[in-house]
Amino acid sequence: MDNFLAASCLVALVRLGPAELISCLRPVHLFFATAAAAVYLMLRQRAVYLIDYACFDTSPLGRIPMASFIEHTKHTPTMSERSVRFMSRLLARSGLGEETCLPEAHHFIPTHEYCTLENARDEFELVVFSAIDDLLAKTGIAPDSIGVLVLNCSLFCPTPSLVDIIVNKYNLRCDIRSVNLSGMGCSAGLISVGLANNLLQVVPQGSHALVLSTETITPNYYIGNERAMLLPNCLFRVGGVAALLSTFPANTRFRLKHVVRTFTGANDSAYQCVFQEEDDQGNVGINLSKNLMAIAGNSLQANITEIAPLVLPFSEQLLFAISFVARKVLRARVKPYIPNFSMAFKHLCIHAGGRAVIDELQKSLCLSDEQVEASRMTLHRFGNTSSSSPWYELAYVEAKGRMRKGHRVWMIGFGSGFKCNSVVWECIQPAARNTHGPWTTSIHRYPVDIPDVLSH
Repeated sequence: MDNFLAASCLVALVRLGPAELISCLRPVHLFFATAAAAVYLMLRQRAVYLIDYACFDTSPLGRIPMASFIEHTKHTPTMSERSVRFMSRLLARSGLGEETCLPEAHHFIPTHEYCTLENARDEFELVVFSAIDDLLAKTGIAPDSIGVLVLNCSLFCPTPSLVDIIVNKYNLRCDIRSVNLSGMGCSAGLISVGLANNLLQVVPQGSHALVLSTETITPNYYIGNERAMLLPNCLFRVGGVAALLSTFPANTRFRLKHVVRTFTGANDSAYQCVFQEEDDQGNVGINLSKNLMAIAGNSLQANITEIAPLVLPFSEQLLFAISFVARKVLRARVKPYIPNFSMAFKHLCIHAGGRAVIDELQKSLCLSDEQVEASRMTLHRFGNTSSSSPWYELAYVEAKGRMRKGHRVWMIGFGSGFKCNSVVWECIQPAARNTHGPWTTSIHRYPVDIPDVLSH
């Protein structure tokens, strides 16, 4: 009956002419209609776009081959010969190449004596200023047009803060909305994108947000002998990215589609699996739990459960839902259904946290070697650059000329706490093939074959 009345009213309105229709509307009706439209426009989620990004090019820094790294380690008096042999074996199986870079302090012997606050600031400024300068040159955006600044650096948090350094260097506006994220691990780069997206919803339309992601290596050199704390020394390398976001769509390269965050910190094992602490001799370092891969897998599963309905076609959603209900509700002993994410994404940028991380994700998501190529090659060329690694992978895809308009990109990040975060982009305008970037001098040599064990 209600449908019949609605249809009758619609037919009656269609039969009225424009003049008759306007005469039926009273000023109060027009007022409420206009107010409703205004409220809708104010509450509607604004689209956010990526104007461009610039990764720090490590060429100004001298590379440290593995043999040099081990030689420097031998001259650290607190490290035992047993630890040196362990790190040498670890590096041979790490998936890193011979061109990864460490900060200037790591080019001196003994390394730990040069890991000072001043050198840490110098490393940060070199990486971040270089990335910002490249980004501003690319986009032509003036610093005083930046209204939002979000920076993440997990383990280096001096006073004044790192965002204060940026504001001072580039003479940014006094009313800038600035946030400094620390202690949030390798997934913080994607958290920064989500935070910038939220802030762009409340600042004037068309504002620009500068997102900076890096990890300062200098002050985090571990000089003890706990094996679980030696791994970060071997994997982490210099890197950083500057990205410019806006709610104004003109001259943009990607559109932000989704940001999905999952946090398992309520679980004690997840909370403690990446933990900064002192060893028995009082040396500070990052302790990586043996359960890290299992915890990362569980965190990824939780993230997939949230992102799958947003990106997968209905057929894949249905199969995933049936599997989920069978396992969680009916308690059936069936393997979880792994969605075919190639139906939703053309490119995957998986955090290059280490060979084991990439292997685990490839296995868990049933990915092809081609789908994890960008992650493996980034790990080989640049090492684990922490929160900026997905951006180096995006740069790899673009340097290879594989990006096309309409392609979707899935960035996945893992971090302490424990967190798994996803960001989905849709390409509007691919980069030109001759665009300068971190892969400019080496892309012609990639992909390369990475042996299970690298011979020195």
